[in-house]
Amino acid sequence: MRIENDIKLGFKDVMIRPKRSTLKSRAEVSLLRKFHFRHGNNDWEGVPIIAANMDTVGTFEMAGVLAGHQLITAVHKHYTVEEWKKFIQSSSADITKHICLSTGTSKADAEKLQQIIAACPSLRFICIDVANGYSEKFVDFVKKTRENFPEKIIIAGNVVTGEMVEELLLAGADIIKEGIGPGSVCTTRVKTGVGYPQLSAIIECADAAHGLGGQIISDGGCKVPGDISKAFGGGADFVMLGGMLAGHTESGGELVEEESGKKFKLFYGMSSETAMNKYAGGVAEYRASEGKTIKMPFRGPVTETILDILGGLRSTCTYVGASYLKELTKRTTFIRVQEQHNEWFGEE
Repeated sequence: MRIENDIKLGFKDVMIRPKRSTLKSRAEVSLLRKFHFRHGNNDWEGVPIIAANMDTVGTFEMAGVLAGHQLITAVHKHYTVEEWKKFIQSSSADITKHICLSTGTSKADAEKLQQIIAACPSLRFICIDVANGYSEKFVDFVKKTRENFPEKIIIAGNVVTGEMVEELLLAGADIIKEGIGPGSVCTTRVKTGVGYPQLSAIIECADAAHGLGGQIISDGGCKVPGDISKAFGGGADFVMLGGMLAGHTESGGELVEEESGKKFKLFYGMSSETAMNKYAGGVAEYRASEGKTIKMPFRGPVTETILDILGGLRSTCTYVGASYLKELTKRTTFIRVQEQHNEWFGEE
């Protein structure tokens, strides 16, 4: 047993210090990023915000809207091969720039991945997604996927430490998904005691990834647009959102209307009892549910939420004088705080 005594930080522990700026308007800020990935000689350009690969967020309907804003959707892994073929055939040719195919690491997952890629060869992104990215089996699956799909952009996660970021990049991944326990419907930290405050994890993982020519995704922990700015300011190349994009028309999840007339959508973690009952026949005896299910007030079309997020991010850039999103991390100085905002009238 050992103890690390240096303080690890989450988004609530810091704010971004403003700096002198020559920008006259938020309209002068460009949120587009262009990346060249470590493997496969691949380039990509767009707004580096990703809808999480949860069945209550990462839907085909969400992908159709987000692609129009040049954002990415990590589509959940429970669509069939036929559904994928139908979606790709009915979408515009450039949709594959803004969607990501998700997979687990079982034998059935590997077979389904092969089938979908064979049916939809234009897909560019593969997201190999597990809750615990520290297993040897996971690393081996990343290696095998790189061998099978040398030209694809491979995302792998989740991890929270630099040494595992480096191992996964060397195993064949291009982008490492970072975050254990920060999600709004994740209960890993209370069920297991395992986790890592998200901002400190971003800083450590980004440093490791960038040293090897890789990128990271900050996955989880964002509650408000300012948290997204902090993630980018800390060095994240992409930010993945779950709860902030849940509860919309385009989100998955059952729509529930109460007697009062109020509408809700169910939102749950993919390791929750709800998800395991839906896809795995229940919670296995050897494991515990590590997610919760909530009723989220129905929020209507997602476009307004997207515009609010992008507007907040542009505003951050104007406060620190960053004309381009790429410049934000270079112009970010975090200050430690014990208070974020005035809560006199409560949360919005």
